[in-house]
Amino acid sequence: MHTLTRTARLTGLFYLGNAITGVLGFLVVRQQLFAAGDPDATLANLVAHESLARAGIALELGMVVMQTLAAVWFHRLFRTADSLAAFGIAAFGLVNAVVGLVSAALLATAVQVAVDPVGDAAANVQVLYLVSDGLWGVGALFFGLWLIPMGWCVLRSGWMPRALGWILVGGGVGYMVSAFIRYLAPEAPAVAEALAYPASIGEFWMVGYLLILGVRRHALNEAPSPARTAAPVAS
Repeated sequence: MHTLTRTARLTGLFYLGNAITGVLGFLVVRQQLFAAGDPDATLANLVAHESLARAGIALELGMVVMQTLAAVWFHRLFRTADSLAAFGIAAFGLVNAVVGLVSAALLATAVQVAVDPVGDAAANVQVLYLVSDGLWGVGALFFGLWLIPMGWCVLRSGWMPRALGWILVGGGVGYMVSAFIRYLAPEAPAVAEALAYPASIGEFWMVGYLLILGVRRHALNEAPSPARTAAPVAS
């Protein structure tokens, strides 16, 4: 297998792992534990389903690992197409990983407070979950920022469909705008959610393309192999 194809498929695998852990942790486990507006229910859920809560922390940590690896491998994949944009993907992606890491620490603290109460346990675990949720809300800025250079690399390289590149760029901008709308117009959550849809389409398309096709055939002949772009060591 060509080095570029192998790099593309590993990138897709890490990106898929990021999506799976994120969906399971944020949209599945969290929804079963966090009761908005009802601190007592949140505390009761954590106590009654401690194993599920700890699984949620593990998923959040898994997402951090997958996000980090995806960011690094996207840089490895696209650095010969546009080194600055590839660096942007890695840098913004690593910020996303830090957001997940801090969120995981907040969730871990919430579980610890639930099983070994400190002060008003119900209020404390509720605040910890609210801070975690707020962290992901403002983190949408960098979720968008990492998609924009990704889309630009697709357009510059020609290794994938141009439509994919434009959807990623547009989706990234939409994601960033949604972060502002979430706080400037909290009464319009549907608008913020709708702005994030193009980003989701672009991300799943990117994952599928990387895993199934890797890169277009002509790229294997035209693009330098990522493994061979390092400067030679002086003797």
